[in-house]
Amino acid sequence: MAAFEAAVALGYRYLETDVHVTADGVLIAFHDDRLDRVTDGHGAVAELDWAEVRRARVDGREPIVEFGELLVAFPEARINVDPKHDAAVRPLIAAVRDARAAERVCIGSFSDARVAEIREAFGPAICTALGPWEIAALRAAAWGARPFLGRLRRRPGRCVQIPQRGRWGLPLVEPRLIAAAHELGLPVHVWTVNGAAEMARLLDLGVDGIFSDVPGVLKAVLTDRGEWHPSPGQSASGADG
Repeated sequence: MAAFEAAVALGYRYLETDVHVTADGVLIAFHDDRLDRVTDGHGAVAELDWAEVRRARVDGREPIVEFGELLVAFPEARINVDPKHDAAVRPLIAAVRDARAAERVCIGSFSDARVAEIREAFGPAICTALGPWEIAALRAAAWGARPFLGRLRRRPGRCVQIPQRGRWGLPLVEPRLIAAAHELGLPVHVWTVNGAAEMARLLDLGVDGIFSDVPGVLKAVLTDRGEWHPSPGQSASGADG
C-alpha cells in the first residue's frame, strides 16, 4: 500500500498492479507468483491461504493488500490491472463489480482468453488493452498489412500496452506501430521503463503513457518537458500527474 500512497502523494492519478489469487480465493495486489523474492515469506501465492500471505512483509515492512482495498483506498485513482493467471479473472470481476469501479479500471493481459472473459463480463463498460493477438495484428498493420486495421476497428480494446520488445527480442515500440495505433484512436502505453533518457526517447517517439517503478524520475522527466499536468483539485505548483 505504501508504494501506491507514495505515487498518489506525488500527484499520480494512474496506478498499476498485477493481481494473483490465494488458495482460498482472495485476490491480492502483488507482482510475483511467489512470496520469496520481495517478502520475508515463502511459497507460491496460489498454494497459500490468505491468512499465510497476509503475514508476509514486502521488504520486511509492508503487508500485502487485497486488491479490493486499493479500490476503496484510492477512489479517485484509475487503476491498471494485469490478472497474472486464469484463476484471478473471476475474483477480479467480482472485486470490480463490488466496488462499482469498472469506469476507473483498465485490464491488460498476456492472455487473449483472459481479456475476452473480462470483455464478456463487462462489455463496453470497462477499459481493456489489446490482447496478444490484437497486438500481433497491429504490428502486421504497421508493416503494411492494412486489412488488419479494419479488423481492429471492430475490436473493443481501448489502448495498446506493450513492452519495448516482444518475443525473440523483436522491437515493438516503433514509429510505425505508434502511428497505426493512433490511426485507430488508441493511446500507446509502454512498460516497464526506469531510465530518464529512455523515458524521454519514448515520449519523443509519441507514446502516450509509461509504466515505471520510479515515479519520481518519470515525474521529473515530464516536468522538464512541460508535460506534467495538475491533477483535479491541485494547484499547478503542487503535486500533480
